[in-house]
Amino acid sequence: MKLLQKFFGSYSNREVKRVIPIAEKIDKLDADMQKLTDDQLRVKTDEFKERIKNGESLDSILPEAFAVVREAAYRTIGLKHYKEQLIGGIVLHQGRIAEMKTGEGKTLVATAPAYLNSLTGKGVHIITVNDYLAKRDRDSMAPVYEFLGLKVGVILHDLDQTQRQEAYKCDITYGTNSEFGFDYLRDNMVVYKEERVQRGLNFAIVDEVDSILIDEARTPLIISGEGEKSTEFYKVADHFAKTLKKQEETPDEKTGEVKHKGDFTVDEKANAVLLTEQGISKAEKFFNLKNYADAENMELQHHVIQALKANYIMKRDKDYMVKNGEVLIVDEFTGRMMEGRRYSDGLHQAIEAKEGVKVERESKTLATITYQNYFRIFNKLSGMTGTALTEEGEFREIYGLDVIVIPTHKPLIRKDQSDLIYKTAKGKFKAIAQEIYETYKKGQPVLVGTVSIEKSELLSDMLKRKGVPHQVLNAKFHEKEADIISHAGEQGTVTIATNMAGRGTDIKLGAGVVKLGGLKIIGTERHESRRIDNQLRGRSGRQGDPGESRFYVSLEDDLMRIFGSDRLQSVVGRLGLGEDEAIESKMVTNAIENAQKKVEGNNFDIRKTLLQYDDVINKQREIIYKQRSEVLEGIDLKDQIHNMFEDLVIQIVKSHISGDDEEFENEIKNLIDYMEEIFVPKDTVKFDDIANISDEEIIDKYIKLGDEIYREKEEEFTPEQMREIERVILLKVVDTRWMDHIDDMEHLKRAIGLRAYRQQEPAQAYQFEGSEMFDEMIYNIKMDTIKYLFHVKIEKAPERERVAKNINTNQVGDDKVRRMPIKKEKTVGRNDPCPCGSGKKYKNCCGRNASN
Repeated sequence: MKLLQKFFGSYSNREVKRVIPIAEKIDKLDADMQKLTDDQLRVKTDEFKERIKNGESLDSILPEAFAVVREAAYRTIGLKHYKEQLIGGIVLHQGRIAEMKTGEGKTLVATAPAYLNSLTGKGVHIITVNDYLAKRDRDSMAPVYEFLGLKVGVILHDLDQTQRQEAYKCDITYGTNSEFGFDYLRDNMVVYKEERVQRGLNFAIVDEVDSILIDEARTPLIISGEGEKSTEFYKVADHFAKTLKKQEETPDEKTGEVKHKGDFTVDEKANAVLLTEQGISKAEKFFNLKNYADAENMELQHHVIQALKANYIMKRDKDYMVKNGEVLIVDEFTGRMMEGRRYSDGLHQAIEAKEGVKVERESKTLATITYQNYFRIFNKLSGMTGTALTEEGEFREIYGLDVIVIPTHKPLIRKDQSDLIYKTAKGKFKAIAQEIYETYKKGQPVLVGTVSIEKSELLSDMLKRKGVPHQVLNAKFHEKEADIISHAGEQGTVTIATNMAGRGTDIKLGAGVVKLGGLKIIGTERHESRRIDNQLRGRSGRQGDPGESRFYVSLEDDLMRIFGSDRLQSVVGRLGLGEDEAIESKMVTNAIENAQKKVEGNNFDIRKTLLQYDDVINKQREIIYKQRSEVLEGIDLKDQIHNMFEDLVIQIVKSHISGDDEEFENEIKNLIDYMEEIFVPKDTVKFDDIANISDEEIIDKYIKLGDEIYREKEEEFTPEQMREIERVILLKVVDTRWMDHIDDMEHLKRAIGLRAYRQQEPAQAYQFEGSEMFDEMIYNIKMDTIKYLFHVKIEKAPERERVAKNINTNQVGDDKVRRMPIKKEKTVGRNDPCPCGSGKKYKNCCGRNASN
């Protein structure tokens, strides 16, 4: 493969060569653009729009449009796109990922493709990782767009509905992935089209595309309401979990045979905790059970496992923090607190019980979508980042995006040193502190990357003892992160940052720093993703600046301990390293990279599985959202309602009449009673009216009768009012049933993992059962809609109302739209007496049609 690349160049190089002639064409137009007055330049926007209306393609006007933006940027903000920035912009317009190193000016790169694509009038979304960057990028680039007559908006967390609508109406809209995603879900929960804030999803440029489309993709967007389960049992399960001891190996004093003693085992790779036989015995005694494994104890088992996970896997100040009596998740990729987001499946409640804070009620899922499926809705998707190439396979497979590496404007001269490997974490941190001390004495700035708050504070304490002044940037102080990071390149500055805190903020070198060797990067351990390591390295050596980077590794680091090979441990062991000694070894570096590849593969599989599950519900979501949209747009539903009614009558008659002569009389009576329950006035149809005719004739009779009843109701209300009542009722029924279905699908997904034990592929089982549940939901939608419509009274004509009034999301800070009462209809159990009054169980009577 490398030999072929030598002869033909890499894929990226070949693609860049194809784009260079377009960039040169833009360059040649520069002199002409400089001659234009401001007004002449501004009027180009109207000219381009007219040409597009007359059938010209965006590709054909690209060189001229890019040249216009380039000149406008120079006149307004004093920046002129380099040739490499133009190449990056062309790649974005083509719907691809542009990998551009840190400091190459990605914010400016986005202006040209955003301007070009906005000329269609369909809007452009520029998406980034947090509110600060969205506002900063919008404010810094707005003068360019506004000079050319375009409107620029930004979606921030605190905006109200009217402000959001205005921002989305703009030609170009900046915002975060979570705000855009949740607005999409909320737009599909409104009851009037005027309440929607977004318009169509046309073209998206995703900044830090790897962070958003890869790292964030493991967490779906979820809108939820408060559930109905008691929180007390979390406290009981936590009390039990705290009495247990982890299993340990103890050799028998006499025989030397290794015995295992303890109540539970922890599998770090699978992130799982399991009770041992000893632990199960304790559980049976504690909860007064005969058999812990009985199916009737499933809920109790679930609570116990979550309590064990909370106590023995989830670590305070690494996975979560406790602030003002609230458990806040810490983002493993950025080290930031994620206000408003909660662990699902009761784990968050288990952690709350562990930490002795108020245990919040479990939530009910009302709407959900993965980032993968949200971003695949866009007509065209593109992205930029400094590090995407290691995940190119995933970008291609999931999003259909290829990665093009854009050449740097100036050569990269940063020195990336080999890893230093230590036997113990203690020895490693001692060496790091000493290296920082010596670098600080020279005056060279240092940026230190840690993987957790705990490690950043450990290093901070060591530096305090050495008298080294420094700034600590972690989830506890993230409000100041951009400001702190921006000064990290100044002489004598030492900055400790968790992972990629402050990502997207430019680090410029201070006076005299170039002579000192530029910014030095120290990684305190390898991250499980090579990409995150590359991001840390990439903070140094921007725009041809000098710089240096080195990672320090110990055999006690999580990556080495869990995923490093036994061979690696034994090789280092044979070298007889002391605590303070280090080695540089190609073999160890390769082993680290292999461990990282292994973890990246595992994480890709997790995201792929999540998508497999969401793909099942995605098809269902498209059907429901399309139907909702049609209702909101005010289409005439009369024919649709009639078809629903016909389908329902056919299904009811077929499910009631089995052809069994002995049951025939009972079946006819039950059918009459059931039809009276749904739409026929009492005693309208008698036994003799339908006892001696065929099934098809019975169906025709009921359909004609229904048409007559409905026509009379329409005359009673007026046709116009009846059409609105149809819309109101269908909207309410669809929302109620869909929200219950979403929640049921979430529960199914949690339980489906158990199917693997029965030689059943979980994703297939989920697809099969999920489809059955969807069919059942569609049937129930028809049933409820018809029932409500035929029983509607003129003095109680329904009005549109939200089924979900207050909602909560699993993303940062949605606390202004918190808890929500759920309106849930009472359902009949399959073994309950049938509500039709037949005396039979529901499953043997009217409930038969629910499974058809």
